[in-house]
Amino acid sequence: MTKIEITMLCAIGLYMVFTIVIGFRSSRQNKNVGDFYLGGRRLGPIVTAMSAEASDMSGWLLMGLPGTAYLTGICDAGWTAIGLAVGTYINWLLVAKRLRKYSAKVDAITVPDYFSNRYRDRKHILLGISAAIIVVFFVPYTASGFVACGKLFSSLFGIDYHAAMIISAIVIISYTSIGGFLAASKTDLIQSIVMSIALIIVLGYGIGSAGGFGAVIDNAKSFPGFLDMNATYDAATGSSSSYGFLSIVSTMAWGLGYFGMPHILLRFMAIDDSKKLKLSRRIASVWVVISLAVAVFIGVIGLGMTSSGSIVSLSGSDSETVIVKIAQALASHGIPAAAIAGIILAGIFASTMSTADSQLLAASSSVSENIISKVFGVKLSEKKQMIIARVTLVAIAVVAVFLAWDKDSSVFKIVSFAWAGFGATFGPVMLLSLFWKRSNKWGAIAGMLAGGAMVFIWKYVIADLGGAFAIYELLPAFIIACVVNVIVSLATPAPEQEIVSEFDEVKAMED
Repeated sequence: MTKIEITMLCAIGLYMVFTIVIGFRSSRQNKNVGDFYLGGRRLGPIVTAMSAEASDMSGWLLMGLPGTAYLTGICDAGWTAIGLAVGTYINWLLVAKRLRKYSAKVDAITVPDYFSNRYRDRKHILLGISAAIIVVFFVPYTASGFVACGKLFSSLFGIDYHAAMIISAIVIISYTSIGGFLAASKTDLIQSIVMSIALIIVLGYGIGSAGGFGAVIDNAKSFPGFLDMNATYDAATGSSSSYGFLSIVSTMAWGLGYFGMPHILLRFMAIDDSKKLKLSRRIASVWVVISLAVAVFIGVIGLGMTSSGSIVSLSGSDSETVIVKIAQALASHGIPAAAIAGIILAGIFASTMSTADSQLLAASSSVSENIISKVFGVKLSEKKQMIIARVTLVAIAVVAVFLAWDKDSSVFKIVSFAWAGFGATFGPVMLLSLFWKRSNKWGAIAGMLAGGAMVFIWKYVIADLGGAFAIYELLPAFIIACVVNVIVSLATPAPEQEIVSEFDEVKAMED
């Protein structure tokens, strides 16, 4: 291994050690499972904002999105980014404050807890279903993070993919299982800063290496449809394909996913004062818009660097390593440059860690807190609950490692499917539970099951029909889930007066 590679590896290693230290320090504040899973509802506005967005973006921001833009142009990646930016703002504006108040009112520390307590689901049917859904979709989502880490180290240092992926997983498991929600949230704040620095460095160096901003744009213009928001570029044929209105709506539907993301919704529930959410919303929205725009443009810059000979040509899932290749090119300028490149790589690692830790906590809480303790009614002491929580977290991570074993897995595709799953199952239920008094548990259960089933049916059956049916599965699944929820709620008995009165009390808190 060369001095340059050792320098980059040291930078990443120091970052890993730093996150584990945060985990140990945060562990002192975990007195019970409420602290472990929700941080005792004492997050500040800045940590709330940045941990929510860092846990949202994952390795997809620095790998999947630039890779998509590199291969097909700005259209697909651009509309996805716009949908996410709009969804982020609306989620903070509509959901955050009311969920914080409602979850505190019904004494819920997890999303399944909230659904169950909100609808007085005494038989825990809704609780069990929602907890199971979290496990089903979060395990592959977590696996996508491990895939990103494995690809990072394998492509950069020539380390065996599986060894790199396992080492990365061990680091993430270590600080998360030790420090819980507070450790995840605090490291997410640091990780969002590192991610931002990485994006800025790549942006500046990439433009310079490609010959300047003008050269980057001129190069992109030479590829049919590459800079068109109504067409995509096909590298295989060297031609462009039309990107119609239905495709745009379908792609922007990514924004609907925010309403059902457990790891983001937990941040809303955890802030210490709901009045501070306005500041959090502003910080989160600005950061998301800037980071998404830069990530898409890095794909354009990467293509310019390929044309100028600064980096090799990338195809297929290898396009997701475009930032890694840019970092390698930067590192070739000497030890100081290699240290800066190490920061870029730490940024990629940070983006992956910030999502994987939150997903592990959410999945772990679903198994230990919701399924074991409430569905099966196993009574445990606080100490045993903490042990079960940590053991569950490790077990889920191990399963995710096995799912991440295929090094050719696409980070973008895995995240896309899991995102659709959560958006369609939890999104409609969350919105209706917060804003529609007449909704009941039967509508919630039916809508949740319909949304989850439609994600699978549309992706693996209907989408294959092509044409108008070849749209992102989240859009039709979200609509079906909403319709089913409303119809079943109206067709079954109205909620008890106790539930209605509680709804009115929460609503009155905002008036």
